Amino acid sequence: MLIREEQVHDHELVCAIHRRAFGTEHGDTVAELVDALRRDDPTAVSLVSEEADDFVGHVMFSQCLLDAQRRLVDVTSLSPLAVAPEWQRRGIGSALIRRGLQELDERGVPLVFLEGDPRYYSRVGFSPAGEHGFRKPSLRIPDRCFQVIKLSAYEPWMTGTFVYSSTFWRYDCVGVRDKKA
Repeated sequence: MLIREEQVHDHELVCAIHRRAFGTEHGDTVAELVDALRRDDPTAVSLVSEEADDFVGHVMFSQCLLDAQRRLVDVTSLSPLAVAPEWQRRGIGSALIRRGLQELDERGVPLVFLEGDPRYYSRVGFSPAGEHGFRKPSLRIPDRCFQVIKLSAYEPWMTGTFVYSSTFWRYDCVGVRDKKA
């Protein structure tokens, strides 16, 4: 499996893989989010995975903030992650995440946050953020799904409220909306 930085010529393939992975209900929104994050955060880490000349996965890590008592801290959000349905359950998503975390650690990023399935993300080192003193940015995020991983630049004073970039809010990609409300 080849993991590399996303290139301009990959943009359409990346959006297509998100549409397939997230389906008709969320795929278009996630693809639009990826395009917007590319524009809004030139420092984002965006990685793709290829297998046997097939484009199979994508992950993006973009800049967000931690509102800590001492000061605002630049942190990162892992979102979105997608693997083509026929390539899922083969370790591709985990490999993309590990590679991204390695790059972020080398850049001196102290913390990476996400919303996601704790059974999946715990396998790559994430744990419930609330248990580490972090507050979620929205009540619509289930406690168990709000997760964090501490990288080597983390310092114990870095606790507080995680703040998504405005791009996530603009595309309504924070928490889960109750369609019955």
